[in-house]
Amino acid sequence: MAPEPSDSLTAFRSAARGWVESNFPPSLRGRAPLMGERDLDEPDFRTWRDALCGLGWGTPTWPKAYGGGGLNRDEARVVREEIRRAGGWNPIGWTMGVRMLGPTLLEFGTEAQKLEHIPRITRGETRWCQGYSEPNAGSDLASLQTRAEDLGDRFRVNGQKLWTSGGHYADWCFCLVRTDSSRKHEGISFLLIDMRTPGIEVRPVRLISGASPFCETFFKDVDVPKDNLVGPLNGGWTVGKRLLQYERQRSEDAPVRAGDSRAIEAVARDYVGVDPHGRLTDADLRTRLTHHLMERRAFDLTMQRVAANATTGGPSAATSILKNVSSKISQERAELLVELMGAQGLGGGGDGFNGYEISAVREWLAGKATTIYAGSYEIQNNIIAKRILGLPDPQT
Repeated sequence: MAPEPSDSLTAFRSAARGWVESNFPPSLRGRAPLMGERDLDEPDFRTWRDALCGLGWGTPTWPKAYGGGGLNRDEARVVREEIRRAGGWNPIGWTMGVRMLGPTLLEFGTEAQKLEHIPRITRGETRWCQGYSEPNAGSDLASLQTRAEDLGDRFRVNGQKLWTSGGHYADWCFCLVRTDSSRKHEGISFLLIDMRTPGIEVRPVRLISGASPFCETFFKDVDVPKDNLVGPLNGGWTVGKRLLQYERQRSEDAPVRAGDSRAIEAVARDYVGVDPHGRLTDADLRTRLTHHLMERRAFDLTMQRVAANATTGGPSAATSILKNVSSKISQERAELLVELMGAQGLGGGGDGFNGYEISAVREWLAGKATTIYAGSYEIQNNIIAKRILGLPDPQT
């Protein structure tokens, strides 16, 4: 049984609820952009972002010294719950600067790097993209060949990255590059690259969902200051792996996605209908929907337990479990939504389909990538087998 909240936490909740109700624009309910997409270009979005980030609540547990909220874990949870209670979402909570680079930089960055980049992330002023995968270095990421040549006071970068989410919108890129060709893992460094630097070309890749969040990114004689090296030279594999753990850690700050503003059971009642007892008329769908809701609830409780037991050491290999489970649950939800809509679940665009139906279909299509990016489902199973279960490597 959960302990009763303290008087101070109850008072904090009351204040947070009042603030959210006064500041979150109802026009934004359920309209969070997908990861890698451009922010909503409208006054209400900017007003909400500036208000939340002004308190540091876009990154509620980050240190106040760098623009974060300085809240403890319980207070951050209250803020998250009250935002969702109002149908709202964190306008920067799903960005790569917040989910990936920020925590990594707080752990590995120099004080100068933190002061330069973290405050701008907390205010939502900069967008980041990830320069990891290459045409011949996907799951075997350590095979990457994008090279950074040491020119004394700077690096000169040449190569190509693939699946650079949001690269065509990004201001900066955190990038893994090869600085020693004689070694594989130990020859990789972690660089921060200004996307406005001459020699960078970004080409969006159009997906089946109709969106283009992923890109090809080309570097041709791109000069990067030595000060942009995070961690030691040739020590980027350690930094890069840590960032992947932060990426795989399924944060409870994930926004209510487009098309997700209603509970799935409410959508089912609208499209499928109910019998005289208030049950869905399709018994098979009712059973599968119930199973999904149970799985989702179990996952939410697991996330709460993981957060409650978290130490200051950051995420562990257990993030691979959370990543795989959450990917499957989100895909199952998207598939159920499309199925229960019947013929209306075919609307990727055009007349005859409302905005909710179109966004649900696009989410279903885009969601097929969740078991691939941030490390494929199979790679996570390998990590679980070796680092959690202690199973032997079959190659040894």
